[in-house]
Amino acid sequence: MGVSDSGLCTSSTRSNFDEPSNPYYLHHSDSPGQLLVSQLLTGENYTSWSSAMSLALSVKNKVGFIDGSILEPQSVDPPLLNSWTWNNNIVISWILNSISKEISTSVMFAASAREIWFALRDRYQQRNGPRIFQLKRELMNLHQDKDSINTYFTKLTTLWEELNNYRPHCSCGKCCGGIKDLIDYHNMEYVMSFLMGLDDSFSHVRGQLLLMDPMPPLNRVFSLVVQEEQQGRTPHASSSHTPTYTMAFVFKSGQTDVHKPGPQTSQKFHSNYSAPRNPNPNASRN
Repeated sequence: MGVSDSGLCTSSTRSNFDEPSNPYYLHHSDSPGQLLVSQLLTGENYTSWSSAMSLALSVKNKVGFIDGSILEPQSVDPPLLNSWTWNNNIVISWILNSISKEISTSVMFAASAREIWFALRDRYQQRNGPRIFQLKRELMNLHQDKDSINTYFTKLTTLWEELNNYRPHCSCGKCCGGIKDLIDYHNMEYVMSFLMGLDDSFSHVRGQLLLMDPMPPLNRVFSLVVQEEQQGRTPHASSSHTPTYTMAFVFKSGQTDVHKPGPQTSQKFHSNYSAPRNPNPNASRN
């Protein structure tokens, strides 16, 4: 069984062209005009674009054609060379479809998808230091202002997720004891950034959330703040919706039925009750 320059077993590769697990396999829907990502590369968005593109190519099992792990086979193996050329041109088409016209004209004559990929990386990938500084500054200056909670949260998540790409990741896996503490700390940082940018109208729910130990997951915090936003838009919300402190208590304790008959019910009944008038005003004097 021979081995090509690409490090792949040639006879095994040729015999498995029709298997989806083979990187040389092409589905009938894998056409050159297919668009893999929704956002075109413009230069400023390289980090998010490359992440989305890498994910799409991994689904297609074609990452090897851009990272250099699948190189052009030797010409003495025509079947494998033809298949490589076909796949390489397909990947080139997918990349060209995902970048702006101004950028595509400068890379469209490259010989391989790998050459295009590394050219775009060297050209548009920013150095870590300046980009991290820029992202952290944008996070510090990000406030809700007149945006809805959903819009503000989307802006925050966009910055935070890109910044997270520059953080070191533990390679020991989730079974490691320290990884849970690291994840919890990052979640707390995420929640703090979200709460810091909220308008002052959410100061009460923010205070209640900060008192919780441990800090709730970000998605749960977002859900509670959205509920507060929706209740605040309801007419007569101050008298009709559950107070924020009760909502926070429900989440912390896991209770769902916090409204139980108590003294308030009987007091309200007596306050609305009036005794019948005495038909004889002089009866009490006798």
